[in-house]
Amino acid sequence: MNKQMKKKVVAIGGGTGLSVLLRGLKRHQVDITAIVAVSDDGGSTGRIREQLGIPAPGDIRNVIAALSNVEPMLEQIFQYRFKSQDDGGELSGHSLGNVILAAMTDITGSFATGVRELGKVLNVKGHVLPASDSYITLHAEMEDGEIVSGESKIPKCGKGVKHVFLTPSDIRPHPYAKRAILEADLIVMSPGSLYTSLLPNLIIPGMSDYIAGSSARKAYICNVMTQHGETQNYRASDHIRAIVDHIGDDCIQTVVVNKQDLLPQNVILKYKEEVAIPVEMDIDNLLKMNLNVIEDDVVLLEGTSVRHDGLKISKILAEMIGVK
Repeated sequence: MNKQMKKKVVAIGGGTGLSVLLRGLKRHQVDITAIVAVSDDGGSTGRIREQLGIPAPGDIRNVIAALSNVEPMLEQIFQYRFKSQDDGGELSGHSLGNVILAAMTDITGSFATGVRELGKVLNVKGHVLPASDSYITLHAEMEDGEIVSGESKIPKCGKGVKHVFLTPSDIRPHPYAKRAILEADLIVMSPGSLYTSLLPNLIIPGMSDYIAGSSARKAYICNVMTQHGETQNYRASDHIRAIVDHIGDDCIQTVVVNKQDLLPQNVILKYKEEVAIPVEMDIDNLLKMNLNVIEDDVVLLEGTSVRHDGLKISKILAEMIGVK
């Protein structure tokens, strides 16, 4: 008798939010495909991207680490970051994993192929797809009409974002993205920086058409805290509207939000220093948008930092498609 096929989950995003989600999801019996942002231009990632003309490796590196099944020491080596040196040496501030991804690109002749082959080496559970195999740049039109170019520069403006877009205009999604999305049982848009981690994946030409055309259930994990320079004073519904304005209203059916519990005062004060506040979970407005709303306690406190609980979120997502 044939074994029952695993349910297929496609997770889309970047940054810490996607990695946290995937560390939880890999504990379930699901077939995971991660579609990961490659537009970061800051830090080690930005330097490698600029010098070698390849897609940004940083978020890819974190996702590979999250989905890998290797000895902890090997993951620690892969994530090792060389200390910054006053003389700005060639390895100063670089992540070893970023350097390895650059080497794999050179060896295989393709960034996407290098990612795939490195996934085999590190025994990754699932498939890691860069959103595109192209060198892309993220731009934002701010609310005052200014155009800001470069992912790392957008939040630093401290202005509201009106719209984001990519160059060059002929970017295409990873060739396997279409099949993964159309065959998925669940598509998840991960938490994280809305305009600089999530949307850069979704606005690649063709990507939103794949999502809209998929029969999968489609869920968005809403952020818990606002982010200065991107989502200041945003409610949960404002996050949804931003996504809908960019890719249409056929791409989200369910939104997972955190219960609106009061955070400790020291946590509130810490985020206030970063010009950030808890996202208002305006459930009534979400329901008026014809969304299925799942409200649960899905955060962890790490000192004064608020993080999504990957185990709880992955359990919610697994239950959506009938997986224990």
